[in-house]
Amino acid sequence: MIKFLLWCVLFILCWPLALFALVLYPIVWLLLLPFRLVGIAVHGALDLVAALIFLPARLLRAV
Repeated sequence: MIKFLLWCVLFILCWPLALFALVLYPIVWLLLLPFRLVGIAVHGALDLVAALIFLPARLLRAV
């Protein structure tokens, strides 16, 4: 909602720039999508490593 309100303000102040941003936003989103997917994969791998490291402590705490 905030992004939309900021875009409306930009549209009032400078409508060519607002239209350019409206066209450019999906292109930038598509270009950044692979980096987002790599980030999700790396986060998952690091969570797995952390779970394996902390597993002995969790098992000892349960006993």
